[in-house]
Amino acid sequence: MSKNIAISDDVYERLKREKGDRSFSEVIEDRLEDGGRLSDVVGAGALDHEAISAASDEIERLSRGTRSRLDDENL
Repeated sequence: MSKNIAISDDVYERLKREKGDRSFSEVIEDRLEDGGRLSDVVGAGALDHEAISAASDEIERLSRGTRSRLDDENL
């Protein structure tokens, strides 16, 4: 399965230089398996404020659902 992600032009160029004949996924996966972070591959600021806010909102929404289910199971 594949997912689309949005990255800045600068980040794209950095990944493109590093990838050689590998796929972008392989470059990122190699870095993450080595204990790295995504920012080690693409640099800080890979996500814009809107993307960070949307991700934070989604994490909060999912957390509320999990807490609600846990509360229901413990009643």
